[in-house]
This record gives sequence, C-alpha cells and structure tokens, in this order.
Amino acid sequence: MSSYFDGIEPVRYEGPDSATELCFRHYDPNATVLGKRLEDHLRFAVAWWHSFAWPGGDPFGGQTFDRPWFGDDMNAAKAKADAAFDLFAILGQPFFCFHDADIAPGAEGFEESARNFDAIVDYIGEKMAAGGPRLLWGTANLFSHRRFMSGAATNPDPDVFAWSAATVKRCMDATHRLGGENYVLWGGREGYETLLNTDLTREAEQAGAFLQKVVDYKYKIGFRGTILIEPKPQEPTKHQYDHDVATVYGFLKRFGLEDEVKVNIEQGHAILAGHSFEHEIALAASLDIFGSIDMNRNDYQSGWDTDQFPDNPREVALAYYEILRAGGFSTGGTNFDAKLRRQSLDPLDLVAAHVGAMDVCARGLKAAAAMLADGVLEDARAARYAGWDTSDAQEMLDDMDLAAIHDLVVDADLRPEPRSGRQEILENLVSRYV
Repeated sequence: MSSYFDGIEPVRYEGPDSATELCFRHYDPNATVLGKRLEDHLRFAVAWWHSFAWPGGDPFGGQTFDRPWFGDDMNAAKAKADAAFDLFAILGQPFFCFHDADIAPGAEGFEESARNFDAIVDYIGEKMAAGGPRLLWGTANLFSHRRFMSGAATNPDPDVFAWSAATVKRCMDATHRLGGENYVLWGGREGYETLLNTDLTREAEQAGAFLQKVVDYKYKIGFRGTILIEPKPQEPTKHQYDHDVATVYGFLKRFGLEDEVKVNIEQGHAILAGHSFEHEIALAASLDIFGSIDMNRNDYQSGWDTDQFPDNPREVALAYYEILRAGGFSTGGTNFDAKLRRQSLDPLDLVAAHVGAMDVCARGLKAAAAMLADGVLEDARAARYAGWDTSDAQEMLDDMDLAAIHDLVVDADLRPEPRSGRQEILENLVSRYV
C-alpha cells in the first residue's frame, strides 16, 4: 500500500444499518439477484483519468489537486499506477478503464510516446497478474492535445488522421495484450464549430473509413472484445457526428457497421443530448447496439458535463431496469466516468465517492430487478399494446394498403376513444420499489 492511502482499509459490506463511515451498505458483491452475483450484474470499473489524472480544474479555474504522482515522466506514471492499484485493492471492484494519455507521459515524437506507453502497459500488466482487477476497456485520448483541435478522424489534415489511426492501433494492441473486454472510440473533437469551414460529406466519410479500419484491425489481431462508440453531444463543439444513440446508429448504418460496433452510453452525455439516461439505453437495446455505460450525473443547474458520482437511486434504477430488460451486460459494465468536486482534496474523498456510487448503483439494480421480477411494468406495457396482438391488427399492419384500411374504417364505423397512459400511476409504482 502506498503512503497516499495509508490508514484506509479495504471496504467491506456491512449492511444498511452499519454506522461505519466507509462500508458498503447495499453492495454485497456475492449477493444473488435474478440468479446472478451482484458483482457480475454491475461489473464495476474505476476510471483512471478522473480518479488519478484530473487536476481539479473547471472552466473558470485551474488545478486544485496536488497528487504526489502528478508529473510528466515515467517515475510519476509508475507512482500513479501504484496509487491506482492501491485504490483498486481498497474498493475491490472487478475492472478499471484507461485512456493512453492517463497512464503514460506523452512526447513530441510518436515513437518515444509509444515507448513510454508500452512500458507502463507492461507495468500495469504485472500488477494485474499479481491479483489486480481486469481491464473493462481501453481507449485513446484524441482530444486533449492541440493537434486534435479540428478533430481526429474528421480532421482536415491527413497527417492528424494518420497520427490518430496509429495511436488507436497502439491502444488496441495494449487493450488486447491486457485482456480488455472492449475498446472504446471517444470522439470528443469529432465535430465542428461552423459550417463556413466544414465539408460535412468529406468528414463523415473520413470517420466511416476510420471506424472500418478499427473493425478490420480487431479481426487482424484476433481481439475478441467489443468495439464501442461513446455518443458525445455539444461539448466542446456545437455539432458532433456522434451526438446521441440515434445519430450513432444512423452513422453505423450508413457505413454498414451496425453489426460490428455498439455504444458506450454516459449519463451526463445523455442529458446534454436532451434525453434521459434510460431512454438512450432503451433505444440502444432496441437497435441491438447496447454495449456498456459510464455511470455519472450532471449538475442540472449547470449547462456542461460536470461528471459527478451518481447519488440518485431512482435515476439509477430506471437505467438498470432497461439494462436488465435487454439481458444485462455481456462484455460491458458500469464505469465510473466521474470525478471529485474540486474542493474534495483528500484521499478519503476519492474512496468515499466510489463507495457511495457503488452503493447507489447496487440499490438501483436491486430495485430494478424486483420490478422486473414482479412484472408490474411489463404487464402494464403489454396491456397498453394488447390491441396489436390480435390477428386483425397484424393483418392491417402487414397486408393492408391505405385504401383497404380506409374501407375498414368506413365499413366498421370505427370511432376510437383515447385511453389513459397511466403515467402517474406507473411513476408511483416505481417509487414503491426504490
């Protein structure tokens, strides 16, 4: 254990009545829910970037955190890895996630940057082999450096496209080497500020070609994991090519990749896109592209992505309800793409944030499982659409043209009356479970 987390013991499940400050009151990893261990349902992952690389800044102020591993050399990168695996040992979660820039110092030259990265990947691999958590997914940071100010795959400069492709190749290799279960494409800069200097057709075709190369390389190296795209709306650019789940699906269909790529959905991004988290999950499941989630929340009084740890069991329950309806996670999981508030400076704050979030997620999933097992929402949904289960309704939908339907309405003298959607009753029902 590094000196940074000295005095903080591994967190244990003690039940809802415990008075211990750092314990799990709802997350018992070995508890069985719907025939599966809670740990296997939730598949928690700690994010390397916000937990260990974020300096505590915001749009109006710079660094507030002073972590002992902050620095831009290999010694600092190894110290950061040491601290990360110490936190993992305290929390006991089964997975972690990283961007390349989170774990290793960059360099102006590509080869030197790659050497740094590969050395830290080897160091992380040794820690994983010694009993650390598994890798849920890896990804490349193609947004922070100024070279990506006009995008990565969609950049007007082919040299930036090439650098980005080479970086993704390197990160996919590392993810494969570490046994990662997914690889994520996070297109933070894949958008535009103004149409005055943008060729939409050209940029979309570049993005499609880039993604096809990623899929081709997956098969070339024998990577068995899932390729994921994370929808990203309006931040930092006004117009994003991967705005929400529906936009991503349209993009995948356009380039014939809808059977190859799924989505990693973030709660905060769903809100910025004008949707609810559960809507985006349900839509992805309906389109058969659901993969994984980043579990965080926004401050609803702020107009940007504040990446806060989840604290609302009702919101979380509705999200997990849609995940369970879809059959649960396969290669995906619950990644905490969340960061401390910039005034929360202490090691204890970092541990407590994850503990509270894991408990909230456990409460939400157990409530969702109970609703699903009881069937109350599904019964109400089935009753609402029961008319479509008749043979006459199916014949109308499948075989009748508009003229035939017109004659049906006239001959039967149809006079349909509205029926209640019972929204408030269903909302009250959800409240009984949470």
